[in-house]
Amino acid sequence: MNFKNVSRWHLPFLLLVSMLVTTAASFRAAAAENLLIIGDSLSAVYRLPIDSSWPSLLNKKWQDEKGKPSIVNASISGDTAEQGLTRLPALLKQHHPRWVLIELGANDGLRGFAPSGISQTLTQIIKLVKQADAQPLLMQIRLPPNYGRRYTEAFYAIYPALAKQNNIPLVPFFMEQVALKPEWMQDDGLHPAQAAQSFIADWMADKLAPLVKPDQTLSKPQS
Repeated sequence: MNFKNVSRWHLPFLLLVSMLVTTAASFRAAAAENLLIIGDSLSAVYRLPIDSSWPSLLNKKWQDEKGKPSIVNASISGDTAEQGLTRLPALLKQHHPRWVLIELGANDGLRGFAPSGISQTLTQIIKLVKQADAQPLLMQIRLPPNYGRRYTEAFYAIYPALAKQNNIPLVPFFMEQVALKPEWMQDDGLHPAQAAQSFIADWMADKLAPLVKPDQTLSKPQS
């Protein structure tokens, strides 16, 4: 054996290992600081400037508070749960989030999709988030009452059931607060107006703060 050749390749190998370890540590550090929001128009703020959205306002608020994560808002108006699921792998790879707030399902419900199918899609989203070593946070969604009591109750029940089955936090639905004030709603009766965004940001800050602590224990994927 030529020991000169061994020593010649030993240093580059160690440097490569060191770079990989450093990169992995950087990813973990980034993951400890990011909260990814994957949602629809309620978080993408339909017909409003993105800078005035509640995720943007919450992100600005938290940048002044030590230990709070940065927010990556990957919400798209009109997205169904299936469309969110399709986009999720690339988002997880790009942002390496520590937490993922799942605000999806409203468009599925408005289109009358079967609750069982919505539940299955949200379950896949939750599993992908856990497999990426991130903590899923599931937002409760409620439909307007004009969709009929039987359907709206079946739809509403999806979220607490999934939270319990997957042992993840269920975040309250901010629209239940906003819809009480007509001046906070757009003329379509479905989306918050710009006047409501500051309230939503503060309200969500209170609900999310206990769930996004740096030492928060991740729930593990179920087999």
